[in-house]
Amino acid sequence: MKGERAAALAFLAPSLAGILIFFLIPFVDTVRRSFFDARGRSFIGLDGYVSVLGNSAFQLAAGNTARFVAVCIPLLMLVSLAIAILVRALRPGGKVFKTTYLLPMAVPVASIVLLWQVMFHQNGILNTILSAAGFEAVDFMGSSAAFWVLIFTYLWKNSGYDMILWLAGLENISESVYEAARVDGANAWLCFRYITLPGLLPTFGLVAILSLLNGFKVFREAYLVAGAYPHDSIYLLQHLFNNWFLNLDISRLCAAAVLLSTVLLVVILLLQRFLREGD
Repeated sequence: MKGERAAALAFLAPSLAGILIFFLIPFVDTVRRSFFDARGRSFIGLDGYVSVLGNSAFQLAAGNTARFVAVCIPLLMLVSLAIAILVRALRPGGKVFKTTYLLPMAVPVASIVLLWQVMFHQNGILNTILSAAGFEAVDFMGSSAAFWVLIFTYLWKNSGYDMILWLAGLENISESVYEAARVDGANAWLCFRYITLPGLLPTFGLVAILSLLNGFKVFREAYLVAGAYPHDSIYLLQHLFNNWFLNLDISRLCAAAVLLSTVLLVVILLLQRFLREGD
């Protein structure tokens, strides 16, 4: 038994060392520096946090990020679940359908940005179609429509990833349970409500947490298309952090990072507690 534990620790040691060196130690230093000035010498207490919370740019970025998460994550989970159920219902023919939804994951971000520009530019494909149909052109990236463009792009790129997670959860539900329910007269809706949904609760937590964390990666597309200062509707926390870093505003940057990490931790813990109570 001791030998097995030693072997397990030996295999885990490189990963644990990497997490410690590249994540935990830097984060502890970030917390420490949030209480000091930009040079990390003079103790300023909570002044950095007060400055962050009172900053108008932070308020705008935090509001946009919260709005993006509140709208995009539920949509992503619903869309990906619907696709997963459809793929499972179409099997074995659903394999081709599943592959097409995984293709966006393999497309480099730079290519997506190029596609985005071709589609949504003021002189792009969509505006050309609108003009030909007699409608006015829409400044997709220079108006509040930019937010919905960002939502659409994120859903298109990430639905396939969540679909795979849902499919794994669906495979854990025994087909014999569905067969027994159909024998008792249950229709497709009753099977979904009383068998599929309860059976997917463990997968729901995993998908929700991963979708939440992956939602912060949308900054790459928004930054490459609209730059460091995009339209106000898509000015996210990542834009703010990037700009503060370029301006070497380290104290406020560290304080904001700690606040964001705290909020994410609280949300994840609440979600896990909700799922435990649901069991």
